[in-house]
Amino acid sequence: MKQPYEPPAKILSNYAKVLVHFALGKKEGIARGEVVECIVPDVAKSLALALQNEVLQAGGHVLMRLVPTGFEKDFFSLASKEQLTFFPAKYLRAKADLIDHSVVIIADVEPLELQAVEPSKLLAARDSRKPYRDWLFEKEYSGKHTWTIGLWGVEAKAKLVGLSLEKYWDQIIHACFLDAKDPVAEWRNVKAQQEKTRTAVNKLSIESLHITGEDVDLTLKLGPDRIWKGGADRNIPSFELFTSPNWQGTNGWIRFNQPLYRYSNVITGIELEFVDGLVTKARAKTGQKFLSEMLKVENANKVGEVSFTDKRLSRITHPMAETLYDENIGGPFGNMHLAIGMAYKDCYRGDPSSLSKEEWLKRGFNDSAEHSDIVSTTDRTVLATLTSGEEVSLYQNGMYSM
Repeated sequence: MKQPYEPPAKILSNYAKVLVHFALGKKEGIARGEVVECIVPDVAKSLALALQNEVLQAGGHVLMRLVPTGFEKDFFSLASKEQLTFFPAKYLRAKADLIDHSVVIIADVEPLELQAVEPSKLLAARDSRKPYRDWLFEKEYSGKHTWTIGLWGVEAKAKLVGLSLEKYWDQIIHACFLDAKDPVAEWRNVKAQQEKTRTAVNKLSIESLHITGEDVDLTLKLGPDRIWKGGADRNIPSFELFTSPNWQGTNGWIRFNQPLYRYSNVITGIELEFVDGLVTKARAKTGQKFLSEMLKVENANKVGEVSFTDKRLSRITHPMAETLYDENIGGPFGNMHLAIGMAYKDCYRGDPSSLSKEEWLKRGFNDSAEHSDIVSTTDRTVLATLTSGEEVSLYQNGMYSM
């Protein structure tokens, strides 16, 4: 039987190097003696081996979890509500306390296998793990945990976007500099370029953003306590700068021209309208039922993130049916994505560990089990109103103005 294409060992070794020595940890990757959990689907076993070896050579400890593919359909068919929402608190609390870093590899061998599952079942299972995610976020915000996500190319996802598996991998390899002599150095260069823009943007005290274009007329409130972050040292690849708005000041409408691939569903033609921070209308050409169920999740009807990708940095040239890539695609106008649901507390201009839950809510940092990034690649202009009342151009023609 012919085996599916996978990249040469050298490419996978470079992939592991980028994830372990750039995306995790601080400037030089993980430190000796630190614990790294690697969650890797079984089809990506070759990458799991490369990750294990890279962590060991760096002096770290590996917790390897090879996830069996093809089990989820039976699980959601057979599991009772109690089984769907089972939360092994003691085990997960101990694991959250133990691990210093997390690597997650995405490999959806059957990306639409759960399409027939009742949306409420998928979301209930997801929601039950929120305390564990919150524990890791708390640890991250105190500087004691880092994470990264990467993608393993599979035939089914390549077909969804009209590529052969090898061409799909070519996008991954090019986007992540995996064929470069020193891919880690290439990523450090990307981060340095992002940092120049991020520093310039963060010198501004932005009160609000007004985003306009043929498919958007939206106002987002920020405020002087917000900063912008870059994703280049977490998601691989990442070419975006993002922040978490004050959800209470969201007004207007937006249409998204890119499909949302989420929870084994495809939602297309999404249009959202906001009044005083809340989604008041949500339409989709396909996937309306699932979109409606998503928005019923507590606080999922509020904005958690806004992001813009500069076309001069992005190396992604083709849709990938995977948010990790699609939210970073380049093209003539770069891209914007808006996330419904959870906000990122590290977008606070201060020490995130210093605020109480009540203070976070007062400042408009949304808290939800949901966080879904919805992407648009059409032309838009972003005008920032500063706290001084001055208006400055932030983003136009697919580029930051800084």
